[in-house]
Formats: sequence, C-alpha cells, structure tokens
Amino acid sequence: MASHCGILALFAAVIIPTITAVTFTIPKQAHTGGYKYAPLDPAPVGISFEFFAFPSYFTNVSATTQCLSNWRDLTGVWPPIRIGGTTQDRAQYDSQTSAYVVYSVSSPADAPASLTYGSKFLTLAGSYDGTVVVGLNRGKNNIQNTIDAAKITVSEVKNLLAVELGNEPEYYSRNGQPIASGSWSPAIDAASQNNWDISVGSAVKKESIIQAGNSNDSPPTWGAAELIATENSTVKQYVKTYAHHNYPGGSVTSLMSHKGISSNLHVFDADVAAALKEGKPYVFGETNSVSGGGAAAVSPTFGAALWTMDYVLRASYSNISRTYFHHGTVGNCQYCFWGRYSMGAPYYGAYAATAFLAKASYLTALDDGSSNYAAYVSFDAAGAPLRALLYNSDYYSGSGSQSSQSFVLSGLTGTSLKAKRLTSESAMSRVDQGGTVTFGGQTFTDGDCIIDGTETTESLSVSNGQATVTLKASEALLVFL
Repeated sequence: MASHCGILALFAAVIIPTITAVTFTIPKQAHTGGYKYAPLDPAPVGISFEFFAFPSYFTNVSATTQCLSNWRDLTGVWPPIRIGGTTQDRAQYDSQTSAYVVYSVSSPADAPASLTYGSKFLTLAGSYDGTVVVGLNRGKNNIQNTIDAAKITVSEVKNLLAVELGNEPEYYSRNGQPIASGSWSPAIDAASQNNWDISVGSAVKKESIIQAGNSNDSPPTWGAAELIATENSTVKQYVKTYAHHNYPGGSVTSLMSHKGISSNLHVFDADVAAALKEGKPYVFGETNSVSGGGAAAVSPTFGAALWTMDYVLRASYSNISRTYFHHGTVGNCQYCFWGRYSMGAPYYGAYAATAFLAKASYLTALDDGSSNYAAYVSFDAAGAPLRALLYNSDYYSGSGSQSSQSFVLSGLTGTSLKAKRLTSESAMSRVDQGGTVTFGGQTFTDGDCIIDGTETTESLSVSNGQATVTLKASEALLVFL
C-alpha cells in the first residue's frame, strides 16, 4: 500500500509542474551590483523609411507625424529616422526635377526598378526635426551623381547625422549593380567603400559624415570589424557611425523568445566592440522582424510587438546605440508600425520600450538571457533607478489555458509601486484584424495614431523591500521605481 501511494505521489509530481518565481534585485545605483551597464542614446528607437516611399509617408500617411510625436512626448526629442533601403541604389539624383521622386510601377504594391529624385526630396527630409540619415547610391557606380546628391543633402537637411554610400552591398553582384560587374567580395567592397568615403567626404567638406557598413549578412563576413581592419586614418575621419542590418525571421514563437533574442544579438558583439574601440557608435541602420516587408503570419502580430520591445532593450544593453525599424512600400508592408488606415501591433512594443528608456542615461539587464524571462532597469543621469521592465516570453497562441510566471523584485524602498501592463488576447493578435492590444489600458487609433482611452496603472505592494507580480505568457510590465 505504501509503495502504491509513493507511485501516485510521484505521478502527481510529474503531471503537475511547480512554477518557481524568478527573483531580481534592483540596484540602488547604476554601476553597482556586478551588472553590466550600457549608456543610452537620447532616442534609441528610430524608423527607417524605404527610399522611394519616404515622401509618401510624410505627405500621404496621416499617422506618421503623430506616431513619431508620441515617442517625442516621452523622450523630449524626435526619434531618429533613416531614409534608405534597396531603392537607394536604384535612385539617381536629378537636379532638374521639381518632384519629390519620379518612377513608374505596374502596381502600387511594387517597388520601382529605377527612379529619380530632386532637391525637393531632400528639402522634405530637412523639414524633420529629429536626426536624419540619408542613403545614397553606390551600386550604379556613378560617383559624381552621388557627390551632387550629397552636396544638396548637406545643404538641405539641417539635422543631417550621416549619409550612407550604398545599401547591402553583398547583394550587388546578384542584383546586377554596375559597381560589382567584375569580381565582388567583402575585400573589394571595403576598398570601394573606403574610396567613396574619402571622395564624398572631401567633396562636401565634412568629416564624421558617413554611416559605414550597411550590410545584412551575419558578421563576421561583411561586418564592421572586417571593414574597420581595412580603413586607414584618412577614411576613419569621415566615418560617423558603423551600421548593420538585421532581420531575425522565424516563427512568432522563436521571434519573441527572450532567449532567442539574446542569442541573435550576441552575433554582433565583436562588431560592436570594434566600432566602440574606434570611438564610433554602432547602430542597426535597418531592421525588422522578417525581411522582404515582413511575413503575414508573423510580422503584424502581438508576438512581434513583444519582440520589438525586448529587441530594442537587448540591443541597447549590447551597446547598439540606435535601432531603426524599416518601413517599406505603403500598403504592402506586413511589419510596418502604422499605415494609412490601421495601426500595427508592433508599434505598441516600440512605444513600451520608448516609455521604459525615456530620459534615461543607463540601462542594465538583470537576467543573463538564458531563459524566457527578462528584467531590465533604466537609470537617470545621476544613476538613480527610474523604471524596471519585466517580460514573460512564453508563447500563448490564444487556445487553451494561458500559463503565468511570478516575478519577485527585491531591493525596493517604500510601500507600493505603480506599473503599466502591455497585453493582448494572445501572441497571435493583430490590431489590423480586430485584435486588441493595450499598454496601460490605452490604444492608438487607426489612421491617426492618437492615444485613446484612460491610462490604467496597477499598484504593486512592497513588503520588506520586495514586490511580487504575475505576468501571463506573452505579457510585459513596466514598473515605475
């Protein structure tokens, strides 16, 4: 009988898992507690606009300015933008045209195979109040045309941060770009980049003006460390930043996994270190969930919103200064945060990340990136903790029971804390298909991106310096310290 009971007890232990709380200690001051700390850019979350589509986003899409303004309201500065992408290497500057951009396509969903643009395009870029990176053409191997464009860019774009000379050069050969008509390799491309950096930089009479790199293949090949090793001091004086592109891809489950996000970003560690050794920032100049405009089953989901949030924070923690999320053809863009008529779920993740990082000077991660549960803390300029962000990246499909995870925060003072929850019906929810995503109980209205609803905060009880909170699978919580 005793043996039979023992078997039953063992069976029960097997089928009823015990959920163990994860515990994190909040440092009382930045640069203490044995954690790694990263300095923060004033606006780490940015947007990359596909070159040919840029004018349309600012003249035909009402939500654009409001969506960017929402982030400015949090940080005090306009988010950075980059104008570039595949079509920058199809675009030629035309000093005679009075149009923003000139091209023809058989369908509005298509990107043009060739296009021209004039000074009006760059004047529009110069009207933006945040920093601007402008991507110029290297693929066509017409350096004089690019120098002409660079001169107008420098004169018209008042908040110009840098210019790029070419986009994803590893694909030049297969795309039939003239500059790669002979043999093409990382070494040949590096020599080309270095020569163009000097030619363009000297022509516009500006140092620290080039955003170099801009490849998409995973490092080390085509990476910043490889490029830097080929640069002499003359080239380096013209380089402002080093950039790489990144599209992790995969399923919603793999994309939103905190462990997966951490692993993906470690690929860039050596390149980041190489850039920082030169005293130059390293950025993701173009990135999003899945390449080619996104995947319908992945990119518009709430799971992708959670990925966006965690990816920004882990990238910032990895000393990647800014992350520019790419926005492609208007009306044919699965990963876009907004469009003419509807919001995208990923915007909520970007907004939550921006709210956590707003006006902070430092960031640390309290977890080691080896599990599905994340905890971050941001700090002000004096090193005092501002906010914590907790993330349960367990996947919930919307079917069956939704698991939960307890988080314990220790090292706290006071008796209570306020928090805002980022949540939805499931990781597969899509705002553009009627799903509801909320951050602190609020939403962003379709078509104009205005915040809607009454802000809802939760109160966390603090006892003996500890607070315990439960996050359901596929949820995040911003805690005000």
